Amino acid sequence: MQPDSIQSFIRDVHDFPKPGIIFKDITPLLENPKMVDRVLQELAAPYRKERIDAIAAIESRGFLFGFLLAKELGVPFIPVRKEGKLPYKKIRQEYSLEYGTAAMEMHEDAVQKGWRIVIHDDLLATGGT
Repeated sequence: MQPDSIQSFIRDVHDFPKPGIIFKDITPLLENPKMVDRVLQELAAPYRKERIDAIAAIESRGFLFGFLLAKELGVPFIPVRKEGKLPYKKIRQEYSLEYGTAAMEMHEDAVQKGWRIVIHDDLLATGGT
């Protein structure tokens, strides 16, 4: 691995949060503003010539780059939150987890009909959300 690669700033933490899991810790990356900008530019590149109307990001680590990506592309940011965290009228979607179900919510007026939305999260593990 190259010392200046993005991967070199992501730490593997074995057996967290439970045995057999390898957690991808991005805090070393977040501590390096130049690397954050590099990640942001790479995330934004595929969408610069596309019509994107908003970025929706999944709580909570998805917010870290989702908000920056929306700002970089000059589009609205839509927070998709865990159930019970938003104060206004909401759209709710349940999803399955290994141990049961959970739900995500967003404000019902956050999206307009016909919008093209990029959904951003920090990583894809089980695909539950």
